[in-house]
Amino acid sequence: GSSWNSCDFETNLCKVLPEFNLQPGWTRRNGQSGMGPPYSDHNGNESAYFLSLSSEMQSSSAALRTSVFLPTDEEHLCQVRFHYWVSQMSGTLMVGLQKYSEDTVTNIWQVSGELGDQWNENTITINSTEKYEV
Repeated sequence: GSSWNSCDFETNLCKVLPEFNLQPGWTRRNGQSGMGPPYSDHNGNESAYFLSLSSEMQSSSAALRTSVFLPTDEEHLCQVRFHYWVSQMSGTLMVGLQKYSEDTVTNIWQVSGELGDQWNENTITINSTEKYEV
């Protein structure tokens, strides 16, 4: 059976993204914050919250780490669906997978800013025989 953990940032960060995993540069804001585009969330809602990486961070990188997920098997695949906005200025958005037995993060998906200023949606399917973070 599938169970979705939905995450909308309306009240805080969600269970999937614990507060202490938010690196400097990330802000929880909405389209009315006066911080530039996007001026609404992916549904066109100007007061809905999303996470945004400040423009001062252009030269460096900042990660968002999920909490720990349990191993997947034939019955329990993990699908991560997310909405994202990459401005032409802001470089590359990457999704990485870190398994518990490995020190390094494996890059499993990435996109750069040439899509222009618009919301996009993506779903990633993850298989892991051990605990992992995304």
